[in-house]
Amino acid sequence: MTTLNAKNLTLDDVHQLFNFYKQYSTSFESLLSLEPVTEFEQQQVEQTRHEFDNHLTSAAASEGQVKLVAVSPLLRLAGFYRYPLQIAVEEGISRITITAEDTIITGRFDILAINKARQPRDYVPFWVLVIESKNSAVSPSTGLPQLLTYAYKSLESQESVWGLVTNGELYRFVYIQTGNSPTYQLLPFLSLTDAESSMKLLQVLKAICQLQQIKLSPE
Repeated sequence: MTTLNAKNLTLDDVHQLFNFYKQYSTSFESLLSLEPVTEFEQQQVEQTRHEFDNHLTSAAASEGQVKLVAVSPLLRLAGFYRYPLQIAVEEGISRITITAEDTIITGRFDILAINKARQPRDYVPFWVLVIESKNSAVSPSTGLPQLLTYAYKSLESQESVWGLVTNGELYRFVYIQTGNSPTYQLLPFLSLTDAESSMKLLQVLKAICQLQQIKLSPE
């Protein structure tokens, strides 16, 4: 039995091990209902942008700085710290066993948002958003293999999950769905350092958060 660490996997490895099929989507609106940002939210995003930019003036922002200065304020503003959602940070995933490949995969995700009010079966947490961060000098796409590996674990208990890879400045959302061949849709890059794009970034995060409230509403 071979044991692999998710951080060492390439995208080709992930495709082979999990039979993922890649798709591209040009529109967030086809998957989410985006609402306008308020004046207060706009001011908060601008402040986050300036604070993150301040950390880039002398050197590249580390992964820790990316999570603390950029990602964390955006998650708070979008509502991810409010019930029924809860944030888990730097926790290991349960081992993924791939019998056909005689392989076990281990790893540790950066940030995970779960819905405490939804437990599909056997008290398994419902994954809402999986976030993989890199330092600001690295392309966020380098985190995609890890993100897909962790998300694959959630598909054992739910039909879909949102993912996000980021280096603090650039953000790429990924919509992952189960199936005979699980698929992942890559959404367009968004940038915190661009005024218009940063507002859409918050809109997307809010929409993913709000989606959980809709699903919990009585039918």
